[in-house]
Amino acid sequence: MKNWKKAGLTALAGSLVAFSANAGDMSVSGSANMTYTGNSGQEDFAGTADQGADGSRWGMARSLTFSGSGEMDNGWTVSVSQTIANGSTTAHGITLDMGDMGSLNYENSTSGRGIGKINDMMPTADEDAGNGLDTDGTGTASGVSGKVSGGVKGFHYAKTLDIVEIGLGYAPKGGANVANGGVSGTGGAASAVGGFIKVDPMDGLEIGMGWGEKGNATAATRGHTDDHSTFYATYVYGPVTFGAQISEIDYYNTGNDEDNTAYGILYAVNDELSVSYQERTNDKGGTTVDEEVSGWSAAYTMGSMTFKAHKNKGTGMDNTASSESEHTEIGVTFAF
Repeated sequence: MKNWKKAGLTALAGSLVAFSANAGDMSVSGSANMTYTGNSGQEDFAGTADQGADGSRWGMARSLTFSGSGEMDNGWTVSVSQTIANGSTTAHGITLDMGDMGSLNYENSTSGRGIGKINDMMPTADEDAGNGLDTDGTGTASGVSGKVSGGVKGFHYAKTLDIVEIGLGYAPKGGANVANGGVSGTGGAASAVGGFIKVDPMDGLEIGMGWGEKGNATAATRGHTDDHSTFYATYVYGPVTFGAQISEIDYYNTGNDEDNTAYGILYAVNDELSVSYQERTNDKGGTTVDEEVSGWSAAYTMGSMTFKAHKNKGTGMDNTASSESEHTEIGVTFAF
C-alpha cells in the first residue's frame, strides 16, 4: 500500500452543505485475481448446439481503490472512496464519522443498505454457496433466491454501543446514478427502508435481526413495497464457527412469499488455512419445488497472496424442478 499526505485538504463540498477538513490522508490499494472456472448442469444450456457454453475457463479481475480522509474542526472525520474494477468505476461513497454519535454513509454504487448489510451472515472461507449458480447460464437470471435486501444506492447510519450495534438504511427510489446537482429522470420502484440490530451477549456468540421494506419489482405495483425480515446467529468455539440464518420476503398482493434457511460451518485449521461448508433451502409459496443449494470453500493465505477454491451445486433453481446448476472455481488473489 502507498500513502500520500496532503495538508489543507478541503473535502465533501456539495450543493447543499460543505465541510472543511484541516488535513487529509490519501491512499491507494489494489488487488489482482486470476481464476479457473467450470460450470455444468443447467448452465450448459446457454450455448449453441455446436459450440456449447464452456468458452474460455480462465478469468482475471483487477481493482484499484482510492481513499481520502480528513478531520474537521469539530473532530468529525470525512472520508471518500472510489474503486475502479476491471476498468469501470464500481464503488464510490462518502462517509461522515461523528464519533460517539455514529457514522453516516452515502454510496452511489452497489453496497447494501440497512437490512441488506446482514442478508448473508454465514461463515465462509471463500465465497458463499450461491456463488456462480444460475438458472439459465446467461448470468442474468440468478438462481439463489430468498435473500433479503434494503436497496443498494443511498444512506446508511451505523452506531455501536458496548455489545450492541445498530444500522439504519434508506435507498431512495430511482434509476441511474445521480451526479452532483442532477436527477435520474423517470422514477423507479418505491424507496427502500430498513435496519438491523446485532448483539454480542457472550464471548463468541453474535445474534442479529433485521426488518425492512423494499419497492415491489412488478411494474403494475411499483408504488407498493415488499416486507423483508431476517434472523441469524453465529458462534465461535475455538477454531470452529457455526452459523444459522432464516429470512422471509412477504411480497405485496401475492401468495408467492419466500422462506429461506441457511446453515454454515467454518474450520480454521491454522492462521493461514480455513475450510467451510454451507447449505441453503428456499421455500416459495405457490410452488412445490424447493431450491436447495450447497457448497464448500477453502482458502490459504501466504502473505499478500491467497489461494482459494469453492464448489457449489444447486437443484430446483428458481424453485423450478428442471433447473440445476454447478459451479467450480479455483483462483489466486494478490493484494497490494
